[in-house]
Amino acid sequence: MTRALPEGITVRALRGAELEAALDDVARLRIAVFRDWPYLYDGSLDYERAYLATYRDSPDALLVGAFFKDVLVGASTSTPMEDHAAEFAAPFAGRGVALEHILYGAESVLLPEYRGKGLGHCFFDLREDHARALGRTHVAFCSVQRPDDHPMKPANARTNDAFWRGRGYAPLEGVVAAFSWKDVGQADESVKPLQFWMRAV
Repeated sequence: MTRALPEGITVRALRGAELEAALDDVARLRIAVFRDWPYLYDGSLDYERAYLATYRDSPDALLVGAFFKDVLVGASTSTPMEDHAAEFAAPFAGRGVALEHILYGAESVLLPEYRGKGLGHCFFDLREDHARALGRTHVAFCSVQRPDDHPMKPANARTNDAFWRGRGYAPLEGVVAAFSWKDVGQADESVKPLQFWMRAV
């Protein structure tokens, strides 16, 4: 599907060498965007480079990049579920859909000034196209769960639930991953629950 985008913005699917060349820029985007609510991620470039090696090393990985002129302002990544962290694959055991049928949508990050311009739909369009091209039957992703009374929750906080449901995704009851990272203002990593969402493609 082709979507009209604001002048100067392009969206491209990157694979192979193009994907690898963009990973440091993706790392910087992840550090910047995930520092905000609800992830509150206190990231480092060294950690990011180790994490993003998954995409470099997976022959079926996809990076969808959103560019303003030549600057990466947003990114959406995906890999076959079995190529990603065991902490994310384990919750699907016994759920009726084999990992080999799922494309895992790892993250979508977009700088605030470029939100609300249709780029999120572009990210999902290309991710779902990639899943079908690989013969995958489902796309899944997960979202961190924070308590409503968290002291760092902004008064105007809103979720992406309506957007995701509008794309045909639904939360999977009981399919929750546990993953650790260091929150802003904290000395050590702590475990967070991440709720999975999925749809057939």
